[in-house]
Amino acid sequence: MTRLALLLALALLAVPAAASDWGGIQPGVTTADRVRERYGEPSKESRPKVEGYDTLQWVYEGDRAPPGIVRMTVDFGLLTAGGYKPNLVRLLTLEPKPLMFGKGTVIQGWGIPDGVAEHKDGSSTLIWKDGLLVLLDKEGSDSVSMIFSVPQPLTLPASPAAPKP
Repeated sequence: MTRLALLLALALLAVPAAASDWGGIQPGVTTADRVRERYGEPSKESRPKVEGYDTLQWVYEGDRAPPGIVRMTVDFGLLTAGGYKPNLVRLLTLEPKPLMFGKGTVIQGWGIPDGVAEHKDGSSTLIWKDGLLVLLDKEGSDSVSMIFSVPQPLTLPASPAAPKP
């Protein structure tokens, strides 16, 4: 559901601010050629249509995934103030191996989140305005998914207290 909401970011104009990055991939900056140079050919490639635009998605899994990652998905195609850029990274989604990106590690690496969303199933999502969303497990200690996007003009839920690492 969170991933679907981020796909709608395609319709928004890219904000000229620094986005969170990982592994040399920065949404709104990194091109398909740079991703291929760094990570090689993907395990799978698809060309979905999103919001009427032809996009590209690369999935790296198994021995093609970076160390510590079960699956890395890179979505290309970003609508910017200068028009549609089919070769720019729109989203980077990481599905880390267990205990690879614990809550404390994530906060040390990307800072205190700007907001926290609690889910009915007991899990939560840490939200950074610069475009990072981290879905935590039900215990709130380990990341299940990390989604990097261009900075988002989000209205964040009020957080009663800053999360503890």
